[in-house]
Amino acid sequence: MPDLQSAVPQDIAYVQESNGTNPHYILWMLTVMSAVSFMDRQVFAVLSPQVKLEFNLSDLQVGIVTGLGFALTFSILGIPLGRVADSHSRRNLIAVCRTLGAAITMLGAGAAGFWQLAFTRTGGALSEAGGAPASMSLITDLYAPRHRSRAISVFGLGANVGALLALVGGGWLAQKFGWRVTLAGICCASMALALLFRISVREPGRGMVAMAPAREAVGQDAVRQIWRIPVARALIVAAAFVLISAYAFGAWNFTYLVRYHHLSLSQAGLVSGVAAIGSVLGGLTAGALADHLARRDARWQIGVPLAGISCALPLGLLYFLVPSGGIAWVTALVAAFAFFVSWWVAPTYAALSFVVASNRRATANAMLLLAGSVLGSGVSPALTGWVSDLLAPMAGADSLRYAMAMAMSLLSAALLAFYFALKAYPAAKASAERYK
Repeated sequence: MPDLQSAVPQDIAYVQESNGTNPHYILWMLTVMSAVSFMDRQVFAVLSPQVKLEFNLSDLQVGIVTGLGFALTFSILGIPLGRVADSHSRRNLIAVCRTLGAAITMLGAGAAGFWQLAFTRTGGALSEAGGAPASMSLITDLYAPRHRSRAISVFGLGANVGALLALVGGGWLAQKFGWRVTLAGICCASMALALLFRISVREPGRGMVAMAPAREAVGQDAVRQIWRIPVARALIVAAAFVLISAYAFGAWNFTYLVRYHHLSLSQAGLVSGVAAIGSVLGGLTAGALADHLARRDARWQIGVPLAGISCALPLGLLYFLVPSGGIAWVTALVAAFAFFVSWWVAPTYAALSFVVASNRRATANAMLLLAGSVLGSGVSPALTGWVSDLLAPMAGADSLRYAMAMAMSLLSAALLAFYFALKAYPAAKASAERYK
């Protein structure tokens, strides 16, 4: 985990003094829990070759297990739990959802067939639906606006570190102990961390560093009011298209390396680990860059994600043009792609927090995550697998490569949405600031 004392500024101590909370400790705990939760989600991409062989699954079925159950559950729970986070203890919600989600997922270690395994993957959706929006809401109440992108980028490290541990450590554990033991061990760690979080963290006050007023809005009215903000709407759409591409890539890249480039599980894990390191560096870079540049021109809050995706799109498409066996080029391109594609995360969440009221931030985050999870985590891996199956009679071993490249091309739609948000952002931010 990163050194939070150096990763985030120190001039927010008034938050700690005013209500007894420790912002850096809370951020550290949220980041570690996110890492373990994402490790559970990402490790299935590593385990899928073993699971596919044991249960004789098609690529479509692997895609369903990888994401569709998650998406369906998140689509049901995402907005309601986001509203709960806006009106009740976020600490308790995070602890309960992380614990129950890990317990359900751990049942997958004993699954005897496809449908049992698919059901247990819904546990990750419960964990994220309750944990992620509430975590973002906590962070925006702990850190001042001028440092918010950097704090969110530290939290975003959790997903990247979790992916790194899953791809590198998961491959080794799967080869040594099998997929069932690997899955159970990760879930046990997640439950232990959730208990520690509940015991050691105090709920901070709401709106302590709010940019926008805590105007009352509940239920569907809050969702409608957030959706009426053009910038918020554009950011949600942009995030959805980025996540469609990213989840398709994350769900299938490990299999692609094994199937097309003929790597072993551990070798594929190392290459994927390089990508995770690129994401870590890219996430930190984007957070610091957005905080620095936005002080001069607020449009850089959106300009940084726009620049990152502009670089990531051609790199991602070039990745699929490397012939079988070109591991050096594959490693270099995947590292560069991962570095730039992660630029959207922290600045986008920070920008969203600047244009909505403090008592709607968790709901706004849930809306963004819902769009990304349903289309990205749910539909994208399954659809990519279906396209791969469809192309297999004609393209053979290249079918998965073509399917993944199609998903990658959707980053172009994200670019258009970010560009629209860039144009509208200064006015939306100024409007929110008038209600301080």
